[in-house]
Formats: sequence, structure tokens, C-alpha cells
Amino acid sequence: MNKSKKIFFLKKSIFLFLILFTVNSYSQTNTSGFPFMLPKEKPNRKLSLAMERLYDNYPAPKPEDNELFSQFKYTEIKGFDYNNHDGKISRRDPSKIIFHNGKYYVWYTYRNTATPPQGADKSSETIPSSDWDLAEIWYATSSDGFNWKEIGVAVKRPQKPFIGWRAVTTPDILVWKGKFYLYYQGFMEASGKRGDDCPVAVSYSDSPDGPWVAHNKIVIPNGAKNEWDQFSIHDPYPLVYKGKIYLYYKSDTGIAPHWVRMQGLATAENPLGPFTKNVLNPVISSGHETSLFPFKNGIAALVYKDGNEHNTVQFAEDGVNFNIAAITELMPYAAAPFVPDAFTDTKDGRGISWGLSHFINQGEKGKNHSIMVRFDCDLSQDLNDPEMKEHRVNHAVDVYLKQGLSNKQKQRIQQENKTQ
Repeated sequence: MNKSKKIFFLKKSIFLFLILFTVNSYSQTNTSGFPFMLPKEKPNRKLSLAMERLYDNYPAPKPEDNELFSQFKYTEIKGFDYNNHDGKISRRDPSKIIFHNGKYYVWYTYRNTATPPQGADKSSETIPSSDWDLAEIWYATSSDGFNWKEIGVAVKRPQKPFIGWRAVTTPDILVWKGKFYLYYQGFMEASGKRGDDCPVAVSYSDSPDGPWVAHNKIVIPNGAKNEWDQFSIHDPYPLVYKGKIYLYYKSDTGIAPHWVRMQGLATAENPLGPFTKNVLNPVISSGHETSLFPFKNGIAALVYKDGNEHNTVQFAEDGVNFNIAAITELMPYAAAPFVPDAFTDTKDGRGISWGLSHFINQGEKGKNHSIMVRFDCDLSQDLNDPEMKEHRVNHAVDVYLKQGLSNKQKQRIQQENKTQ
């Protein structure tokens, strides 16, 4: 081929490339406004970052089509006495709920003390420092999830110096190879004296009704000095996933009141350990109590309160790397869902539709205690409840007015008005 022909074919190739580039660029430019009907699939056009997130970060562009979006409805439950709400009896931090022999079972932190909490400095062998100090683990059963029968103590406080001699709190349940395991926090001193420092302990039984045998060993220890979980390992929450026990937990980075609560993960092939902490911990950067459940081919998490990603439902195919799947409101405190496939090692998690949670700071000033309530939602593949998917909810006026200015804020505003 002579030189002139080479130049001709080179120019032709460049010309064809420019035509294809121009056509492709034209298809990517916005020649008209964004469609009036929100497309279900990501449109082939240039998008703002907000619209990119809408299609890339969520399972569906509209909340009502998002299986991991839901509102939460609350109902009082019957069967629990709070001694006229004098602050001496408290029930909080329920476990996830299981169904066994025709009954629902739940375990929870139960405090019955001579006085309401008095703070760490005034605490004693009989006076609690906090709402969960001097507590034991009790349990209840129900046939419908609304009416409960309190059975009694499941795990007592052991004698000093065994783990949990000061308080055993915040339980959660694991069913593994026909046996039952209760994981919980074991306090060895009054809460508040040293940053709620306590490890995770475990008791086991052949029946959900006990008797429960204490393992009397630390299951998940605190982290080493200067590690994120050096002081607290709270809210143990086990699931069976990929043939292993995935035990999620909460810890606090930083110093109160400026700490940031995050969630970690430890895995094991035996309920009594050894548990190995994930090298990517923390795996969730926000949230308070841990509440998770199998969903489709991964794990979903309710991330309420605390941190930049509070009030979100998150999802991770590997149970480790979580992304925000939905943003919601009025999420349940210490959500303890009924998770039918929590321990089946399912490859298609069905999700959740109800559970128990708690309301804290009940009673008049000086009578602090917590109560348990029921929540309902639609985070289930087997439910289609349009009321739960309503994303414009009008709350009663007093919901907003209860979030009023403090006296300190009012004084600041009055002072500002004087200097105008």
C-alpha cells in the first residue's frame, strides 16, 4: 500500500471514530428534561449525583417499591407489671424472638431493685447505678406476640468473682444443632464507673426453658489497648450464615459524651468459641443496639440512632460490607425481631415483619425505667403491606413539641434578643 492510500485509510478511520464518538456522546447528553414518570431502571443519560445515588445505592428508586424500606408501628403488650412505674422494675433489651413448641419465646434484661437508678457514685450492693445495673436475664412466652406470660429468671447473677456477678444484661439467643445458647453482657462492677467495661459471656441449655449452664468464660474479649473495642463489647447478636456463627456486637470509639457507636463482627464454628473478630471491624459505622436478619442472599441490619448513618436499613451480601438500602424514621429502640430463619443458614432470607423493642426513660423524674413494646413493619419478602410503605407520615403535634428547647437554649435566645 502506497503512502497516499495509508493516509486515506487513516483519515477515514479517524472520521468514523469521530462519528461514533459524537453519536455516543449525543446519546449521553440531556436533550430533554428528566422523564415525568420516574423510570424503574437507570436512564441512559447524564445524571446528578443525587439521581446516581437513587439508582445505584437503593434496591428501588421509589421507597414503596423498596423491599428494605418500611415504617414502624408500635403496640403496647400485655403481661408485664411495672409496679406503678415507680422505677424499681425495668424490662429492656429483648432478644430476638424464636418460635418453639407452639410458643414464641423472648429473653430480656430484668431489674427489680429497692430503688430506681441512683448513678455510679451512689450505687451499692442493692442500689443500681443505671437502668441495667443489678439486673438478671428473664424470659416470657406468648401465643400471639401481643399477650405475654412472664415465666421468670433464665440466667441469674453468679457469685463473685464469676463473669456477670454485678449484672447480666442484653441477652440474645442462638439455636445450634438442637441446643440453645444465650449470649449476654457480664458486668463485674457498677455500670458507669469505667465506661461500661464488660465482655460477652454465654450460657447453654437443651431447652429454651432451661436450666441454663454458665460457660463461665469470656466468649468475646475486649480489644487490646487503643483498639476501637478496648472498653466495651455490648449487645451480642448471633445469626447462622455461611455455615458459621456470625456474632455481631456494638462498641464505642472515643470518650463519653463524644463517643461514636459502631458495630463489629466475630465468627466461630462452635457456639463456645473461639470467636475470631473480623479484620475489617467495625463493619457498620453507626447504630446502637445490633439488630440484623437474613435477607435474600445476604444480611440486613437496622441501624437506628448514633452516627452519620442512623435511621437506615443496610444490606451486605457477605455479611460484612454494608451499604445503605433505605432511610426511614421512628425506628425501634433495641429492635428484637422475630426471625424465623435466623439459624437455618438460609440462602434466601425471608426478612421480618414484627418483634419487640423498648422505650427508655419511662416514669417521672427520679423513677427511670424501661418498658417493652411490640413493633410491626414490612421488611419481608412474604408480606405486602402498603400502609407500612407510606413514606409521608404525619405525626401528632406533641411528637414535635416534646422535642422543645431546653432551659439553657431558651436563656441563650433571650440573651441574644437583648443584644439585638
